[in-house]
Amino acid sequence: MYDDASYYAFVPSAYASEEKTAPIKHRRKTSLLAQPNEGAQANGSLIGGTTAAHGHEEESQGQPKATLSRRAQSYTDFHHAVRAVLRTELTSEGHDIKKADQIKDDVEFSEWYESIEDDLLEASHIDYGQAFLSRCIVYQDQLKFTESYLRSLSSTTSATLDILSSLSQSFEAVEAQTTAFQKQCEDLVVEQDRVTRLADDIGENLQYYSYLEPITRRLNAPGAGNFVRGREFSDMLARLDECLAYMTSHPLQREAATYRSRYRLLLTRGLTLIRVHFVGALRDIAQDVSRRIADRQLNETTMSALLYAKFRVGASELKETAQEIQKRAIIPEVAEPGAGAEYQSLMNELYTSYSATRGRLVIPLVVKKIADIAQAPSTSKDLVAFARNSIGYIKGVCTDEHELWLEWFEREDGLYDFLESVCEPLYDHLRPRIIHENQLLKLCELCTLLQTRYMRDQDEELEMVDLNQLDFSTLIQSALEDAQTRLVFRTQAILRDEIENYKPKPEDLDYPTRNKQVTLPGSKHNGQITSGRKGSVAKTSTPKDPVIVEESDSPSARYGFDVEATFQGWYPTLRKAIWLLSRIYRLVNSAVFDDLAHEIVHQTTLSLHRASILIASRSMTTDAQLFLLKHLLLLKQQIVAFDIEYVTPDVSFDFSGMTNTFYELRDRGGLFDPRNLWRFVGGGLLPRVVENMLDAKVELDGRLRTIINDFTTSTAERMTHPINEKARGKKTFDATISLQKTQELTAKEVPLLRHKLDEYLDDMRTKETLIGAVQNQVVMNYESFYEWFAAGKRATGAKVGKKGKGREDDVWDADTFGDWAEEVFGIRGMGMIGMNGGQSRSQSGSGNASGSVSRDSSI
Repeated sequence: MYDDASYYAFVPSAYASEEKTAPIKHRRKTSLLAQPNEGAQANGSLIGGTTAAHGHEEESQGQPKATLSRRAQSYTDFHHAVRAVLRTELTSEGHDIKKADQIKDDVEFSEWYESIEDDLLEASHIDYGQAFLSRCIVYQDQLKFTESYLRSLSSTTSATLDILSSLSQSFEAVEAQTTAFQKQCEDLVVEQDRVTRLADDIGENLQYYSYLEPITRRLNAPGAGNFVRGREFSDMLARLDECLAYMTSHPLQREAATYRSRYRLLLTRGLTLIRVHFVGALRDIAQDVSRRIADRQLNETTMSALLYAKFRVGASELKETAQEIQKRAIIPEVAEPGAGAEYQSLMNELYTSYSATRGRLVIPLVVKKIADIAQAPSTSKDLVAFARNSIGYIKGVCTDEHELWLEWFEREDGLYDFLESVCEPLYDHLRPRIIHENQLLKLCELCTLLQTRYMRDQDEELEMVDLNQLDFSTLIQSALEDAQTRLVFRTQAILRDEIENYKPKPEDLDYPTRNKQVTLPGSKHNGQITSGRKGSVAKTSTPKDPVIVEESDSPSARYGFDVEATFQGWYPTLRKAIWLLSRIYRLVNSAVFDDLAHEIVHQTTLSLHRASILIASRSMTTDAQLFLLKHLLLLKQQIVAFDIEYVTPDVSFDFSGMTNTFYELRDRGGLFDPRNLWRFVGGGLLPRVVENMLDAKVELDGRLRTIINDFTTSTAERMTHPINEKARGKKTFDATISLQKTQELTAKEVPLLRHKLDEYLDDMRTKETLIGAVQNQVVMNYESFYEWFAAGKRATGAKVGKKGKGREDDVWDADTFGDWAEEVFGIRGMGMIGMNGGQSRSQSGSGNASGSVSRDSSI
């Protein structure tokens, strides 16, 4: 059979005979530098391509397409290839291939193939020789053609590279020129922008200088005042503001200062034209209204239409015009401290002109109306009625004027000055009436009227206040201050005449005959018995509100109880003090009320003290002490409701001693002697510091403690005088007999003490506390006696008896006497609570004295 080399050389011819050559199109070949490795594959391509090119040399002048022989990949491929070759050769030689087509299997094929093997071998040798020779010739021609083509391609490539190199050099030159040109253009654009901005800046700066001449001609032209109403006038003023702001912000420009002064003159000229126009329009309206009022008698409705409706017609236009001045009436940012607004004077002229014009129309009507109210029968003699009617009328006028003012102006700078002038006729009538009013009740009613109806509450939140509403309290404040001043003056006069300088009548000091059960409104019986007397009931009296004691109160008129029966037992100065405090409470300033209240309480306390001294001279000391104690307790209970604040002591310097020392040294003739000066340094050359205690509550508490201590001490002294220090000093003193007398006196005085307390006091707690204080003082006196007695016994060597031991007729020890005293005094539960626990009876006298003061202060 055939070897591989012969078969592989044979196969291409078989395929070449059947292959149909496709039309070859010219396309650019791949660069030699981009071709694959120069191996057998490249050589094969070149060979195939040369053959194809030779076969079609006449059809195309381009390089023919290279082909590559296909190698059999398997036996099946070889089988098919052989059959195809044989079929071709047999057909060309005219052999019958019917038998070959009828072969069914490999055995038949082998037999058939052996029969034609020699013919095929011979035919293949002939064809192979011819084909090989033709192929070599074709391949040689193809190589020559390829060589010539490659040389032409190489020369063309070299020429192309030269062209590209020259083009690259030209492009670099053009690029350099373009870059240089671009940079020049950019520099020109930057310069153009700079010049444009410079031109714009010059134009913008020059425009602020170019406004001067046309605005000057406009403002100085005849009839410039008619130009005020136009929109162009506001624009012109705004332009002047811009020019002034520019000149101020560029002070280094050459003509900035000159133009700034000229522009300021022009602005002043323009604003002055506004003022002239405003005042002229206002004058025309006022003259029209005055002429109509003078022509005929008008009722109040027509008068109101003329006074207010006529002024509202052109108010909005004039308000916009006046705002041009208002916008410029501000303080400059660079102004010195304390400097005023630059054009505020022009605005004030508008306020003044408006106020004067309205005042000429309104004030005469107000004067006439107030005079009519003052002469009316219902208000001619009644201060409160006159104030109510006149102030109500003035408030209506002020409200209308306030609304009209806001239609003419944006702000309220000069409004209240004008309204105060409108209120002057009211004060001309009201102030003299207040000054000549002597009735304290009328002054109180007037203050109440002003505070409740017209004054704004100080505790009211700012968010609730409408800033566009009239603050009438500002206008009526002076009237309230006048009424309060007169009220304080009358209070001080009553305090001086009826409390401080009060001369008591004999019936005022008739105690205990005049004594009554004194209770306060709202007291209720608690049903607790305070003494052995049948029907004695304690009453609680701790008022929560001030009790107003009317001089003209009728029974059950105001409080539902008999006022005369309730307060007839009060000392007149105490009654007057509570009446004064209740009247001025919340009607005057809190600081003023505190000063007055402290002075009233102080003078009342002194008055009660003087009365107790007079009662003591006329009656028993116990009555005087209980009188003072009762009224001080009533005063303390009453002032709780008035919230009197603590007042610091009034410190002053007293130079009287210094002047007295000076005159003494001068009379002695040693004024300039240093020894005399040093001698009297501590005796009067230095001023003396004086503290005036103005806190009346502290003074009242101090006097209460003093009177309670005096009462308990004197009462206990009456019970224990048989064993006091004076009695013990006598030679005939017998301890046992004195003790028996003390027990008898104590048992006798306790019911009398309770009876006295029932006559003066109502509160069971107070009475039981006082009885407990007396009991403690009695025990303290006995402890002092017993210590003296025990000391004497020890000095003689005798034994001192102990508690629970000794004879019945012997001297008791302190504890035994204390137990006996508790049974005799019989203090009830509430009294023991008021004693705050008390102190031990074994304490020293000084310590117990302080303890009694502490207990008494709880009353």
